[in-house]
Amino acid sequence: MIRRCWAGGDDPLMLAYHDEEWGVPLYDDRELFAKLVLDGFQAGLSWRVILHKRARFLEAFDGFDPKRMVRYDRRKIAQLLKDPGIVRNRQKVSAAIGNARAFLEFQETQGGFGAFLWSFVGSAPKQYRRRTLRDLPARSRESDAMSEALTERGFRFVGPTICYAFMQAVGMVNDHLVTCFRHSELQRLASR
Repeated sequence: MIRRCWAGGDDPLMLAYHDEEWGVPLYDDRELFAKLVLDGFQAGLSWRVILHKRARFLEAFDGFDPKRMVRYDRRKIAQLLKDPGIVRNRQKVSAAIGNARAFLEFQETQGGFGAFLWSFVGSAPKQYRRRTLRDLPARSRESDAMSEALTERGFRFVGPTICYAFMQAVGMVNDHLVTCFRHSELQRLASR
C-alpha cells in the first residue's frame, strides 16, 4: 500500500498532483510565474478549487503568457470576471495582470526570475523531516523574505503564507512527510 502525507481522498486530480507534481523542483521563469499567479488565486481557498479550475485558468489567461497578460484591456478583464471556470475576484484578476507587468520588469532589469526566487532557499531544495501534518508551517523566515522582496518589486497576493505554499509546490522545500513515499524520491532527486 502506498503511503501519502495527504492525497485528497479519491479525487484523481489531487492524487496525481500529490504523486507527480507537488514538491518537484521547478526552475523555469515562466512556469514559476504561472504557479505564483495560481497560488495568488488560491488565497482564502483550497488548492483543490484551484486545481480543478487550472485548465480553464490556463486558457482564460493565455497560458499565463505575461506579454499577452499586460495588454489586457477593460473588455478582457470584464470577460475574465464573467468566466465561471476561474476564480472571479476582481482584486485577484487585477493582481495577476499587475504581476505580469512586475515579472516582465524584473526580467528586463534584473534577469532570471527563477534564480532570484531560488536564492531564498540557497538555490537548492530544503529537505525537511516532518512527521505529521501539524508539523507543516504556514510560513517561514524564507517565505517572509520572499514575500517582502516580491512586494517591493510590485507583486501582489504574495504574502508569506502564499509564498510558503508556492515554495512547497515548486520544490523549494520538501514538505512531504517522512512516511510519504514521495519524501525519499524527492530527496534523491534533489541530491543529483
